[in-house]
Amino acid sequence: MSYVIGVDLGTSAVKVLLVSKTGEVVDEESKSYPLYHDQPGYSEQEPNDWVKQTKLAIKAITDRLDDPAKIEGLSFSGQMHGLVLVDGNGEPLRRAILWNDTRTTGECREIEQNIGLEQLHLITKNPALEGFTLPKLLWVKKHQPELFQKASTFLLPKDYLRYCLAGDISMDYSDAAGTLLLNVAEKAWSEEMCEKNDIPISLCPPLVGSYQQTGTILEAVAKETGLSSTCKVFAGGADNACGAIGAGILEDGVTLSSTGTSGVVLSYEATGDKDFQGQVHYFNHGDPSAFYTMGVTLAAGYSLSWFKDTFAKDISFDQLVMEAKASTVGAKGLLFTPYIVGERTPHPDSAIRSSFIGVHANHTRGDFARAVIEGITFSLNESVEIFRSKGKKIDKVVAIGGGAKSDLWLQIQADIFNAEVVTLSNEQGPGMGAAILAAVGSGWYNKLEDCANDFVSQSKIYQPIKTNVDKYQALFKLYQQVYHSTKQLNHQLAMFR
Repeated sequence: MSYVIGVDLGTSAVKVLLVSKTGEVVDEESKSYPLYHDQPGYSEQEPNDWVKQTKLAIKAITDRLDDPAKIEGLSFSGQMHGLVLVDGNGEPLRRAILWNDTRTTGECREIEQNIGLEQLHLITKNPALEGFTLPKLLWVKKHQPELFQKASTFLLPKDYLRYCLAGDISMDYSDAAGTLLLNVAEKAWSEEMCEKNDIPISLCPPLVGSYQQTGTILEAVAKETGLSSTCKVFAGGADNACGAIGAGILEDGVTLSSTGTSGVVLSYEATGDKDFQGQVHYFNHGDPSAFYTMGVTLAAGYSLSWFKDTFAKDISFDQLVMEAKASTVGAKGLLFTPYIVGERTPHPDSAIRSSFIGVHANHTRGDFARAVIEGITFSLNESVEIFRSKGKKIDKVVAIGGGAKSDLWLQIQADIFNAEVVTLSNEQGPGMGAAILAAVGSGWYNKLEDCANDFVSQSKIYQPIKTNVDKYQALFKLYQQVYHSTKQLNHQLAMFR
């Protein structure tokens, strides 16, 4: 039996999957590493912590495998946007500045002034947000100019890891799309974005496709990990692109709903020519001929966790969901907006905060819990409706994450999205997407779709209930008014926080 490895480099840990030729996850191993928050808004990691822990995770897997030489290929999924600035010897010049670092608000405004909003959206397909890489480059240039002068290139997290395992410096299109330096439609570094923001284009690494081979495991790394030095290494992709592949989001009309700490609605795009004017993220897919659009709810599962920790510590999540199930569609006239840490789509507003609207004396804890679940789903539906307003067909939604573990929440998604909602029987997230890239790169399949059809299987199906759909559509119109009605109040309250 032959195998491939999918390496998912997350923010808190690296997860390594060993996957067989039949798509079975034969073994897995996770290793964590620290985050550094030296100042408010700062979020950094040591790049070599990723390398050390990934090697240990791979070694744990090869130690448990009879013949590690049967591992034919390895690919990556990685946390997006993080800046790894390296010198001419490939050594990091500082800690990596991560996707959730928020120090670069000023740099975002500079980018908008330098390039203009219309041109920014035309070239990069995305707004200037603190999480992206270009603002981080500008921050280092401004605040640590001596380091910036020593820089030879910049990489994203999984690309630095791949360089350390296989010796190649490059970046795939799906991750490059999150830098604000890529012309997304043309799949090339933008000379205009570089020039107008005074970033040398020489800092931008060569671009490659996600399942393009970029090398083989280095001899020294082979000895450390137990892998063969003939094991092929493939470029890999951004975590959301790999999550889409791992969930089978590889054709028009199929959309992903992921409810982890944050929430993501991701939809397949066959072309890069739609104009969403920065309302949603628009990135290159791991499929080299495709793209994907994505909306983000900052506090999806986190809103429900916060509610439970604050008001229902004495019961389990299952019990809380049962209380929510005893409520009714619309939580007996109660609305919740999941803005407890601000919002991203369609309101990029760090100062907005949550509201419960319509509270009356007969409401129970179960009504509040249901309102939270519905409010999270309404927020995700904002992205669904933006996609539909641009002519996208969304008739099937693959649900993953915490929201895919509750029959109630899955039915609420089907009713609010007004679409068929399906779950996966072998949900493994971005790590499976990375394994699929390695399988296709290794020649097991000719196309990602063919591999995903064999590796990814669906479990339960939830159909929208017409009477619920009608009620939720009326409630959604009310939900959409809450942001605008409370924005000024929330911004004024910010001084008292």
